[in-house]
Amino acid sequence: MRIAGTVQESIVDGPGLRFTVFAQGCPHRCEGCHNPQTHDAHGGTERPVSDIISEMLKNPLTDGLTLSGGEPFAQAEDCAEIAEAAKKAGLNVWIYTGYTFEELVVAGDGSAERNLLGLADVLVDGRFILAERTLEYPWRGSRNQRLIDVRRSLSEGRAAELPYPAEPINNLGGK
Repeated sequence: MRIAGTVQESIVDGPGLRFTVFAQGCPHRCEGCHNPQTHDAHGGTERPVSDIISEMLKNPLTDGLTLSGGEPFAQAEDCAEIAEAAKKAGLNVWIYTGYTFEELVVAGDGSAERNLLGLADVLVDGRFILAERTLEYPWRGSRNQRLIDVRRSLSEGRAAELPYPAEPINNLGGK
């Protein structure tokens, strides 16, 4: 898998102590992106998925996995393998994507993208829009981005947003 890097103990990429993987390569290339170094699909470092999983499982205090980027859905198969290992370890899975939930659902059952989506507990969706930039909303960079409860959304057939958290959300889909 081509990655920009990992963070072993992130406290800013979702609730709790998280292992975050920054996928390399992004087709969106949003103006003002927080991680522009992740845009080039040929940048970053090539790492075996098994090494990333081993690194994720090193810390027993980890609450969850966050897949960020770049664009995790551009490497959906590799990201799904990491997400499956996280779920088996009892971790919750958050995915940051420039796609909307609706765009990902169109991918259809059986696709790598739909498989990865189905492994997520929370999807932070939507492209970063510089004119909508905010520091007011936890875990989002612009007002248009949503916190999507993926399981509920897939069962209801529509994007089901999590309520705006006045306090940190604890243990979503995990330990």
